[in-house]
Amino acid sequence: MQKIAIYGGTFNPIHNGHIHLAKQFARLLGLDKVILIPTRVPPHKQATDLAPAKDRLALCRLASSDPIFEVSDLEIRRDGLSYTVDTLLELKQRYPESELYLITGEDMFVTISDWYRAKTIYSLATICAAPRSTAGLEPLLQYGRILEQNGAKTIIKNIDYLPISSTMVRNAVKNGESISKLVPPAVADYIVKNKLYLECGK
Repeated sequence: MQKIAIYGGTFNPIHNGHIHLAKQFARLLGLDKVILIPTRVPPHKQATDLAPAKDRLALCRLASSDPIFEVSDLEIRRDGLSYTVDTLLELKQRYPESELYLITGEDMFVTISDWYRAKTIYSLATICAAPRSTAGLEPLLQYGRILEQNGAKTIIKNIDYLPISSTMVRNAVKNGESISKLVPPAVADYIVKNKLYLECGK
């Protein structure tokens, strides 16, 4: 049975923190594949300064040189909001014999019970999270226990986090600062070449 993780998000842009988290979960869980899925229209948060979907998809492909990664345009091709449950249902049809894992960020994990058709999500995938701060582990564990009482399967790992965010990357670009330590080299080159995020926040 293959073990496949789904890692979705706006990836606006994808950065070294995203890649680090996915690789660590792949190592710790013995994953066969991590599918990166940039969202078209995120339903759970307001996405400011959102780069075009085709660019965010291209950035994910440039960042995923490790063979563990696959990049999918599944949500970008779908009309309307990018609901995780629809993505999981489609992937379960595609990989019926595989065990699915859903990698989430700390902020997303603690809202997952409010997501559209949350209980169906619980039935389709094990929900994985890691803290993004020194104080983040205990709240994740507490919330994980609540989710499990409601039928979810969770895995919370205290992975060393990289203090990088997409907002940091966008702000650095806007301010003319180097992003070479924040994103993979090919991602940095694409952002510069295509003049992404120069107008963000203006």
